[in-house]
Amino acid sequence: MPIFGGKESSVFEAIDEHLEVVSESLVAFRELVDAYLNGDFERARAFEREVDQLESKADTLRRGIETMLYEGAFLPANRGDYVRLSELIDQVADAAESAAHTLILAKPKVPKELRAEILRLVESAVETYGVLVQAVNAMNSDVDRAIELAKAVEDAEEIADEVEYDVKGKVFESETVTTYAKLVWNQILTKIGDIADRAEDASDQVMLMAIKRRG
Repeated sequence: MPIFGGKESSVFEAIDEHLEVVSESLVAFRELVDAYLNGDFERARAFEREVDQLESKADTLRRGIETMLYEGAFLPANRGDYVRLSELIDQVADAAESAAHTLILAKPKVPKELRAEILRLVESAVETYGVLVQAVNAMNSDVDRAIELAKAVEDAEEIADEVEYDVKGKVFESETVTTYAKLVWNQILTKIGDIADRAEDASDQVMLMAIKRRG
């Protein structure tokens, strides 16, 4: 059962919607990468537009959350924590949008032998965010569970880091990828890894808030 009510419940509902929209942006980004790797550039560009639209929607929701907070939800001492959390969640969508733009604008040659590896990194980043969603949701009912899940986000991010490093190594070792494409893929892979990094940043905030609430 939620441990808050009234205006606070409205904020939690808005945070839930924000989390869902960011999740949708990651789904669209995953579809974009899949389409690009398979040579369907028109479909990839369509998903780029969808990522942009969802990122803008996430921004709007973040601003709405901030407005509700400054209009009186939660005690003044706690409002900043929720503002910071919404900003960090929003940065996950920002990272996906940045990666999408770099891929579509730079148009690097696809290393066919590494398609599965690149998708594995995307999946790993998306999975890290999925654990974050669980951690945020747990804060409203079970702070101990929220702390446990926040730690799980860190673990998932470390796995994503390992995948990123592995894929980058294979890209630079490839004899079929041009030097230009290697440099571009290095940047793109870093940006994909940023999705998991931003999720971990948000999990640090969840950890802080849960510990403060537990007392």
